[in-house]
Amino acid sequence: MRGFGVNQAIYGLECCIDELCEKGGFDRWQFRFDNALQNGDVTSTGQIIEGGAGVRETLLAVRDQFYAAKYAGLACGIKNTGVGNGMADASQVSITIEAPDRVMLDHGWTEMGQGVHTIAVQTLCQETGIDPTIVRVRVDTASRQAAGMTTASRATSLVGNATINAAAKLREDLQSHTLAELVGRRYEGAWIVDWTTKPGYEKNGKVVTHYSYSYATQLVILGDDGRIAKVVAAHDAGKIYNPTLFEGQLEGSIHMGLGYAISEELVLEGGRPKTTRLRQMGILRAKEMPEMEIIGVEVPDPYGPYGAKGVGEIGLVPTAGAVANALYQYDGVRRTKLPMALPEREKVVVRSGNGAAS
Repeated sequence: MRGFGVNQAIYGLECCIDELCEKGGFDRWQFRFDNALQNGDVTSTGQIIEGGAGVRETLLAVRDQFYAAKYAGLACGIKNTGVGNGMADASQVSITIEAPDRVMLDHGWTEMGQGVHTIAVQTLCQETGIDPTIVRVRVDTASRQAAGMTTASRATSLVGNATINAAAKLREDLQSHTLAELVGRRYEGAWIVDWTTKPGYEKNGKVVTHYSYSYATQLVILGDDGRIAKVVAAHDAGKIYNPTLFEGQLEGSIHMGLGYAISEELVLEGGRPKTTRLRQMGILRAKEMPEMEIIGVEVPDPYGPYGAKGVGEIGLVPTAGAVANALYQYDGVRRTKLPMALPEREKVVVRSGNGAAS
């Protein structure tokens, strides 16, 4: 459920790029670097990227390991932040000083593992200097903090910017008042994106399909036995709010991406799942996971809070393409279906982090 259609497109595109490099005699890394989207370039939808294009930086982060590996597959990815396409995207936040040692932050987003509560607290404390241990986050319809669809890591930019907006007046009041003197006061904030454009339309002479994009490169390295020995994921997060959350998001994404690429399949019989047991659907166990290296890249986004971008959805966008390209380097077979047919009789070609074959 991450990527929403981008995973499939990037899988096909990145395999085609490798085929093009083979036919034209191009270096796979250099070809991607030379043709990478940069600031000022135009996307396929007609949008000019004004700033924050970080795909080259992610490629640079994996370059040395790519050239050092015997069997390596590369894939890059781009993923929008925000609903975009002319649909309004907004978030509201309120900050209430309930007591000298209790500050309530209300927003309307569902915490589904993307870390939105942590982002809200960190932003408030960054803006005001308030001790994070006295801040509580609440999501309650009674507080009427509208948020639209409360999905995805676009919450980072929407809640982050709304919190910055709400905290501005509080920060000003704290210059001349203590928290005890501000008990009972409430500070409202919002961030609204109502300036993206519908497909085929412009606004003020510009096409703005989405307000923000995140970028990534993933490298899959195989051992001499054809098993996946390591996955290197270099992701441009604009600004990494919380390194632990950042790494956790991407480690989980790689697990999902590898399953999507080589082992998971939802088999239907008569329109119903053949099995509802997760293990029988091919989800990889912890011991079956290869070594993972997460590399954070920070190319600030013009509209993100402190330059931040989402990493939740793009986390597995490049994974299947990188796996396919690595396997092709190993046995010369181009995979065009998912999950991929693997070398020889192997059903799971991964190597556990301690080096033991699974």
